[in-house]
Amino acid sequence: MSTSLTLIERLAREELVDMVPYQSARRLFAHGNANSNGASGDAEQTAHKVWLNANEAPGKGEYQVSSDNINRYPDFQPDNLLNAYSEYCGLERSQILATRGADEGIELIIRSFCRAYQDSILICPPTYGMYAISAENHGAGIVKVPLQNAGQGMQLNLDALASKVGKVKVVFLCSPGNPTGNLLSKKDIVAAIELFKDSAIVVVDEAYIEFSPEQTSIDLLAQYENVIVLRTLSKAFALAGLRCGFTLASKETITLLSKVIAPYPISAPVAAIASKALSTDLEEMAQRVQACNRLKATLSLWLSEQNWCSEVFASDANFILFRCMNLQEKTRIFDTLVEKNILIRDQSKQMQLENCLRISIGSEQEITQLKEVLS
Repeated sequence: MSTSLTLIERLAREELVDMVPYQSARRLFAHGNANSNGASGDAEQTAHKVWLNANEAPGKGEYQVSSDNINRYPDFQPDNLLNAYSEYCGLERSQILATRGADEGIELIIRSFCRAYQDSILICPPTYGMYAISAENHGAGIVKVPLQNAGQGMQLNLDALASKVGKVKVVFLCSPGNPTGNLLSKKDIVAAIELFKDSAIVVVDEAYIEFSPEQTSIDLLAQYENVIVLRTLSKAFALAGLRCGFTLASKETITLLSKVIAPYPISAPVAAIASKALSTDLEEMAQRVQACNRLKATLSLWLSEQNWCSEVFASDANFILFRCMNLQEKTRIFDTLVEKNILIRDQSKQMQLENCLRISIGSEQEITQLKEVLS
């Protein structure tokens, strides 16, 4: 840390002064900020950008909410929302905690189970960056057990996980993975839960599970008390701007997390829109998933035919990760798209993902536009 500190820096927790916050897609391309290759954002062109870097769903939803009770604080856990999600996922309300996106669930879990500067979490990179960021923010340690290449995409290294038993309090497994895209083997997930069943919470992050719902780990909640499942409405439900997620666990775990969460985490308008999406818009969500999977298959085939692409990763989510032949090609592809206001995500700084880029599956028009630019 620098010897010349401001008052705020002197008063702040030392490790936060030089910490780099999570670089979300919006943060990377915010007005005046540099993108991942150093280009400056153009405020006048922002409205015309094609956003294929945040794994959002395409299109615009149409929702109406009442302002009758906007002057009142919302319920701690709105009845309409919990009833709707209980019906959707098949769990009792006592096993569900509604949060501001799955990100808040990650934070709550770390704060509830990890003592600052004493306990650690375990992550399996390449993986979602917020696990480590939330741990850093709380003062928890971070233990890494990298995924290993297998016949069905990147999978857990169970031998390496076994060596960490007793050394961590929370294990984060992302399935389908982000940014890899593939599902973890259900057999391996169960094996990992068994390894840590007496010493750590195992969190299965299912942000993308609607794209492969038959592979959910939600059934494991009835078998193991150390399991938590994270869900969100940001992907298949096309409600990323709403910030609504769910933490699914035993009643005892939900009671514990409820002691840590803010008193009014879900606003009344959010609860109203989310409840409608979970009850009357399920067919629309299913059609959106089907359209995404069709476009994904087409784009995957097209990428595999390009001479600058050396690898296309299998995907069970709403995006495709691919590897370019070399750094020069990766930079050229990324910059060419940025020049045309098409934004994808550079994942090449992640472990094992040298020269890798990720494309969110947008609308058919957006994917066509991307292919035309790169052709």
